[in-house]
Amino acid sequence: MTAIRSRSALAEERGYFTVAQVRAAEAELFTRVPEGVPMRRAAHGLARVVAAELRERTGGVAGRSVTLLVGAGDNGGDALWAGAGLRGRGVAVRAILLTPERAHAAGLAAFRRAGGRVGTEIGDPDLVVDGIVGIGGKGPLRPAAAEIVARVRAPIVAVDLPSGVDPDTGAVDGPAVRAAVTATFGARKPVHALAAPWCGRIELVDIGLRLPAPDLVALAPAAVGARWPVPAATDDKYTQGVTGVCAGSATYPGAAVLAVGGAVAATSGMVRYAGSAAAQVLAHFPEVIAAADIATTGRVQSWVFGPGAGVDAAARDRLAEVLATDLPVVIDADGLTLLARAPELLRGRAAPTVLTPHAGEFARLTGRDPAPDRVGAVRELAERWRVTVLLKGRATLIAHPGRPVLVNEAGGSWAATAGAGDVLSGIIGALLAAGHDPAVAAASAARAHALAAALAARDPGPAGAPISASPLLAHVRAAVAELRALAAAVEVGAR
Repeated sequence: MTAIRSRSALAEERGYFTVAQVRAAEAELFTRVPEGVPMRRAAHGLARVVAAELRERTGGVAGRSVTLLVGAGDNGGDALWAGAGLRGRGVAVRAILLTPERAHAAGLAAFRRAGGRVGTEIGDPDLVVDGIVGIGGKGPLRPAAAEIVARVRAPIVAVDLPSGVDPDTGAVDGPAVRAAVTATFGARKPVHALAAPWCGRIELVDIGLRLPAPDLVALAPAAVGARWPVPAATDDKYTQGVTGVCAGSATYPGAAVLAVGGAVAATSGMVRYAGSAAAQVLAHFPEVIAAADIATTGRVQSWVFGPGAGVDAAARDRLAEVLATDLPVVIDADGLTLLARAPELLRGRAAPTVLTPHAGEFARLTGRDPAPDRVGAVRELAERWRVTVLLKGRATLIAHPGRPVLVNEAGGSWAATAGAGDVLSGIIGALLAAGHDPAVAAASAARAHALAAALAARDPGPAGAPISASPLLAHVRAAVAELRALAAAVEVGAR
């Protein structure tokens, strides 16, 4: 099998599906299977997840104890049916019914037949199962539920999603469950990527849903590694892409160093620098070609503009000069502040443009905070301005007109440090120069950037420690190597 065909076997995407999409898929499933089968499938999978977690944490299943927090409706029913299954495996199971008069009747009957106990106290369980509300729930936990959850000291396994967290936006605006594990049924939901710290590890239980194309997608790390540009036999320094960086100032020369460093580390082509921080840039990266201004920089295949560039009239003129080219442009930091003041600079621009705001910069560009619906907000800006938008965060979002939003859940917040965004902009610029699609370039860069931050935080290890942007930059190459190794492993397995 050729490399191209084996790459097609890679798990390219992981989709996240809204409540409306899941509800429609469930309705279609109910036409194909007998009544009660979907819930039984979900409960069986939930019981399997809980049993595995008990085994991992305590060394066994039989003789262990679990407390169920049971709300009304199907979510509570899933928990009760799972509790009945756990009783069959020798687990002592207690259920706290938050609304006894609305408890799932069939699930409660099965739970009691299996020997499950109904009580009002949490006890001292090995695990707690959150079956309070499901994907139909909105808003924070009600006071009675919040008071019970506040008393929990054991790890929590959430049923479908942590109660109190919005399923579509991941927003948390009051008391909510923070789970160690979430067992989700049929499909991953946006909450699992957008509120990962509340969800813990995600375990997907297949119940037979037929799902549409997702509106929120995560690229597989192996797919990112498979696409990463590396030199081919016929390549030279020009054919691999030349990245132009216009960044830094007398006040912020370090921003230029970090942005240039990101571009240098990402690919093997060439990086050209235009700006006043040439001495500092060359001191760190003598392989870079420096010029005093954009006009004398030489040919490039993309531009990175903004980190530490200033917001005066001269900086605005430089931004206008870059945007007047027919090249892909990444705009970050001060460049976004300038663009917020003069969005007309983008008018009529047809070449790819990638904006990389954090929440504050997004608010300056749009006049509003992106929360609580970050996906909707980033999609709206991309469509309205006809650009690619990367909204930074632990769950970084990348929107491009007419396409699903891409998400990169970093798995931690090690990159939340000054200057890290400058490195990211350089990586994106290098991938654009190498010919990457702008949305894929931004998502791939975000994945490598997050991994570099995690590697830096654990160097030398074993526990993570705070980092700054410089060690993050120093681990970009290791991150790319790890992504490419994942791709190679998947490719071998696909043969």
